[in-house]
Amino acid sequence: MSTIQPRARRAALILTATAGVALAGCAGPPDSGDASSSTSGAASSSAAEYPVEVESCGHTSTVKQAPTKAITLNQGATEVMLALGLEDSMAGTAYLDDAVAPRWKTAYESVPVLAKEYPSHEKILATDPDFVYASYGSAFEDKVAGTQAELDADSVASYLSPFGCDDKAQRPDPSFDAVWDEVDEVAEAFGVEDRAEQIRTDQQAVLEEVKDVAKGKTVLWYDGGTKTPNVGAGGGSPQVVMDAIGATNIFADLEGGWGEGSWEQVVEADPDVIVLADAAWDSAKDKRAHLESDPALTKLNAVQDSAFITVPFSETTAGVRLADGVASVADQVEQLRR
Repeated sequence: MSTIQPRARRAALILTATAGVALAGCAGPPDSGDASSSTSGAASSSAAEYPVEVESCGHTSTVKQAPTKAITLNQGATEVMLALGLEDSMAGTAYLDDAVAPRWKTAYESVPVLAKEYPSHEKILATDPDFVYASYGSAFEDKVAGTQAELDADSVASYLSPFGCDDKAQRPDPSFDAVWDEVDEVAEAFGVEDRAEQIRTDQQAVLEEVKDVAKGKTVLWYDGGTKTPNVGAGGGSPQVVMDAIGATNIFADLEGGWGEGSWEQVVEADPDVIVLADAAWDSAKDKRAHLESDPALTKLNAVQDSAFITVPFSETTAGVRLADGVASVADQVEQLRR
């Protein structure tokens, strides 16, 4: 079977979903006073349902009307907003881990960047936000956005990704359903629930397309480390990606999302494929260089066959781009077979 056709279909599915949401997003969020708007792309009933409550990590925030001056303080949150076509409802953004997905580049560039990392509390206040959305609890510290309780007192709604809860017991296990639930919650706050439903539908189609692509393949998900490898374990996003394509994680027995493996275990398992997470602070190029220079690791079949797969860090975390990570890994597995 040709490897080109499946890859083309997956690309078309992702781009079609993005195009549909982007067109819906051109009109911005629905007018809270017009429940019958047909240009916003939102469900006709959603605009009549304000105020709405958004809840995560034990905190509930009230959204009185569709936000128009939202700020996002981490890449995961930013890309959920862009995926929902809400860039016109954003007053600022900050803190990228790597490049925004190319299909959202133009939308991202239309949003003011407040800081390379976290902006100061004063700079956030200067945007006069009506909604603050972050992926990590560190964004809701006094020196950044302030606590969510403080924001509530100032009539500013807020939302923290469930995957970023300070209390780990409140975090959901990484899964696509949990990712879609977060997208749904944000979409409800902005009155664009139908856009979230479209994202779910199209990502489900991608997952159906790739479910057996790597069946029978063993995989090392290498995140970093030289003396001891940091690897994708059995309870995190890398495992979700590997399950989605039918691959076997050689460190599936490790608890948590990431963990310390050992090079001895890697040599013993001799994986068919090695996935390299590419991050600004630890590039895939550096990780590959280590594997190809270590005398023991150069003997691995995956190293000798150059069976490497590279995935951007933002596609390896629980978020709206996780499906992109699945599609990318599946495509690269197919290319290795050519």
